[in-house]
Amino acid sequence: MDIEFMWKDSGSGTGDCPSLSRVTEGPAGYVVVGKQLDAETLAKVRQVGADEVAVFVPANVLDRLRDGN
Repeated sequence: MDIEFMWKDSGSGTGDCPSLSRVTEGPAGYVVVGKQLDAETLAKVRQVGADEVAVFVPANVLDRLRDGN
């Protein structure tokens, strides 16, 4: 799978930050990087598979997909 960085959280500086990348070779889709949820919040998320992880990503990272930016 090859990925291409698209953008990151508009309020972040450099380095460690929520971001979105597009898969350019392999199954069509996106790679999302965000903060891992704490146990209390994760308990509220439905149907997380054994090989999956739930993360928090600020809305401004994903809203740009809808807005076409």
